[in-house]
Parts: sequence; C-alpha cells; structure tokens
Amino acid sequence: MFTDLRMAFIVTRREVRDQFRDWRIIFPIIVLTIFFPGLMNFTAKQAVAFVERYGAPVVADRLIPFLLMVVGFFPISISLVIALESFVGEKERRSIEPLLSSPLSNSQIYLGKLMAAMIPPLIGAYLGITVYLIGIKIQVGWTPEPILLSQIILLTAVHGILMVSGAVVLSSQTTSVRAANLLASFIIIPVALLIQAESIIMFWAIYSVLWWILAGLVVIVSLLIRTGLAYFNREELLGRELDMLNFYWGWQVFKKSFIGRAQSPLSWYRREVLGSIGDLKLPIICSTLAILFGIGVGIHQANEFALPASMIQFNQLDKGFIEGLELLNFFSPTGVLIILFQNLRVVVLASVFGIFSFGVLGMLILILPLGLIAYIGANVAAAGYSAGTFLVALVLPHGLLEIPAIILTGAAILSLGGTLASPAQGKTIGEAWLIALARWAKIIIGLVIPLFLAAALVEVYITPYIAIQLLGI
Repeated sequence: MFTDLRMAFIVTRREVRDQFRDWRIIFPIIVLTIFFPGLMNFTAKQAVAFVERYGAPVVADRLIPFLLMVVGFFPISISLVIALESFVGEKERRSIEPLLSSPLSNSQIYLGKLMAAMIPPLIGAYLGITVYLIGIKIQVGWTPEPILLSQIILLTAVHGILMVSGAVVLSSQTTSVRAANLLASFIIIPVALLIQAESIIMFWAIYSVLWWILAGLVVIVSLLIRTGLAYFNREELLGRELDMLNFYWGWQVFKKSFIGRAQSPLSWYRREVLGSIGDLKLPIICSTLAILFGIGVGIHQANEFALPASMIQFNQLDKGFIEGLELLNFFSPTGVLIILFQNLRVVVLASVFGIFSFGVLGMLILILPLGLIAYIGANVAAAGYSAGTFLVALVLPHGLLEIPAIILTGAAILSLGGTLASPAQGKTIGEAWLIALARWAKIIIGLVIPLFLAAALVEVYITPYIAIQLLGI
C-alpha cells in the first residue's frame, strides 16, 4: 500500500506541476479565492446591518457560517474541470500514452491522478476560507467557534474529495470530455442539495448533526475511490472509442439474470428468489445492524428531546378512536392500497437514493420510520406508560411482516450500490450493475411486495382491534 502511494506521488507531482504552469487553471482559482470571499464579506456585512436594525442578530450569526462553507465550495466546483479532464482529456489530446505505457500499475496511475486533481481545488478552497475569515473579523468582528470551524474545514475537504473522486471516475469511464461534462451534473447537483441541507442545519444551530453527515460522506467517498480503483483499466481506456446505449443488450442481460434457470413461476421463486437470499447474507447483516442503529438513535434522541407528558395519552382513547380510523380508510380495501402504495413509494425512493450513494442514503430513508417509532416508544416509557403495550398494540402485529421486508429492501439496495465498488471479474461496470439490478428486482417482486401487502392487510384489519383490546377503548 505504501509503495503504491509512493509511486502514485510521482504522477501527482507531474500533474500538479503542469497545472500550476497553466494560467487557465490558476487564474480562475485566484479570482475565486480573492474576489468571491470579498463578495461574501460584503454580503455578511449587509446582512448583519439589516438584522441588527430589527433586533435579530442571531440571524446573522447563523448566516455567516453558511457563507463560510459556500466560500469553500465554489473553488472546488469550478475547478472540477481538472478532475473531469484527468483521463479522458489527456486521451483526446493524445498525451496520456506515455503515462499508460510506464511500469506503474493501474492503481498507482489512478491514485496519482486522483490526488493531483484534489490539490488545486482544496488549496483554493482553504485560501478562500482564510481570506473570508480575515475579512469578516475586520468588518463585523465575528469569529467562529473552534468546533464549528473544524466542522466546516472537514466538510470542505470531504465535499472536495467527493466531487473530485466522482469526477475522476467519470473521466476514466467516458470516451469524451463532452460526455464527462454532461455527466458531471450528477455530481454537482446532489452536492449542491447536500450543502443546502447542511445550511438548514447550521441555521438551526444543530451542529452535532454535521458529524453524522461527515461520517456518511466519508463512507461514500471511500466507496467512490474504491469504485475508481476497481474498474480503471488502461487497456480499456485506450481501446474505448465510443459510448453506445444498447437497450437491447441491456434488456437481455437483465432478463437472463432475472429469469435464470427457472422453467416455471414456482421454480423461479424457489431457485431465483429464495436463492438470491444466499447472495445477500452480508448485506442482510449490514441492513439489520443499520436498523438496530437507527432504533438506538431514536431512543437516544428521546432522552435528549423528550416530548411533554401531556402529549402522550395513548391509553385514554374513546369511541371516537374507531370513527377516526374509519375516516382514515381503515377496515377497507382502500386503506390497504394506500398503505401498500406508501411503503412501495419509500422502497422506490430509497432505491433511487441508494444508487447514487452506494446504498448509504437508501438505508437512512429505510431506518427513519423505525427510529421514529423507537423515539415515540421511549417517550411513552418516560411518561410512565408501558412501552411494551404501545409496541404490541400499535406496531408489532404488522411490524412482524414490515420489518423483514425493510431488512430485505435494505440488503437489496446495499447490494445494488455495493456492486459499483466491487470489481466484477470478466464483466463491465454496466453488466455487473444490470445483474445486481435483476437481483434487486427479484427480491422486491418476490418477497418485499408480498410482505408489504400482507402487512397492509394486518395493519388495516387486525392491528386496530388489537389496539382496541389492549388500550381498553
């Protein structure tokens, strides 16, 4: 490993030296480093003057950290072109052949290019943050708390590494700079949305959540780097001339993997669906641990942010409880369809987010409901009621079916996202992903949908009667 890094630094030094010789790269970074922090300083000064006029200085205190993070983000986003051109740009200019013909291994070449693409953007980002902090200290006298400053510095680094590592993957897998630039929107837009979410957290001053975001981003960055290392191949880079979208080939790969060797629906269910569970042993374990972790977080949050005891009166329900259930379409087929549709919508949403985050964001979406249930249950216990009665009356009957469905969904999403980070021997990245997508479809169609349908029937027709008996209505 240390030998690979030492040899990769040879490539890094060459690339960085060439970048700092090119004024077209240095000039935008310098402009963004000096001009943009000055603009943000002016914005912060005007914001402070405006809110102090109305006696709300706390608004400015929450706005300035967000502007500080934006100052670090812009040099990274603009300098993304360095990463996008790292492989495919040199290929178009026909200057990459000497590097690829060197005795360096594929991993050494890839790591060297990756580190070279990270250094200029991060230098620009940190210089911009420094200029901004100096200016804001002189103009409005604001200085960040050490923990907040540490979080912003780390978030800037992780944002930069996330965007650059994703861009280098695109550069190594596409055939033209134009294609890489078009696909870069799948990097810039999610990161921009992530920064908006982080700005909301900063505005509400819930800074502890930023550590969890950092942890999740580190996992995604690690998987992105692993993906690049797993699928980078110098022979394929030189031999790939044109990307073609072959729907027929893709459908055939998916169909072959989905049907497998089945001769009938029963054999398909026995061989392919149940057989796929064996391929998901590790993802099932990881999904189960993630759910247990979400439950633990929910209980912990109940201790931190307890609900008033007056809000928890679940064992003092009256006859209007039944009428309320009927208004919500309980005891009817419509209610079954509504609950089933809601669960399947969560599955689709988690799967889509999981594809773009190696399963990390997908699992977060799946564990949120269970974390919320744990939060409510802990508050019920804190209010002096029986948490066991709460769970048995309102959660357990249909939860016995929903929780296994959630675990299987999470495992399928983790497998789908993890395929990109694992080298597939003898298969392209597209072929490996289509096979994983077929496995995901088998699990969802063969197991998850039936389990959610059964859970919806129990939740609509059985759970309310159990609740009525246990809660004494």
